[in-house]
Amino acid sequence: LTNDSDSMKIDANGHVTMPKQSAFLVTPSTAQNNISINANTTIAFGTEIFDQNGDFASNTFTAPVTGKYQFNINIRLNNVDSAADYYTIYLITSNRDYYALEDPGQYNGDIDYKTYNFSVLADLDASDTAYVRFYQSGGTAQTDTAYESGGTTFSGYLVA
Repeated sequence: LTNDSDSMKIDANGHVTMPKQSAFLVTPSTAQNNISINANTTIAFGTEIFDQNGDFASNTFTAPVTGKYQFNINIRLNNVDSAADYYTIYLITSNRDYYALEDPGQYNGDIDYKTYNFSVLADLDASDTAYVRFYQSGGTAQTDTAYESGGTTFSGYLVA
């Protein structure tokens, strides 16, 4: 018990919950339309589904303690431009960057939508940050992020 609030609970069946353990799931509250080409664009996450421990704000997760954090990125893009040289979805952390890369030129034409997803187990120090960024090389500024339920999400939690 810390400050009259539970830090860890073990029920009669041995189930352990830690209400102050960092965990979050966020989605955009609106689409980002016609994202600029040849420029880094931070993906805006305006809706918190949950933010246990309050570590997510202004599109950025801030690690409360040093540890290993699991991050999951699921980005749905609409109006994917087949003339683009490549698309990159990044997880930017204080220690290193992670990314998923694709050449949309492999398609016979523009496609209505495409989902990019990847997961990372990242090492963060206390106060390190993590956020999601998009980059389109070349082509036309026509790509949008989807904000429909479940289409675009960013989640994470402290593992160890």
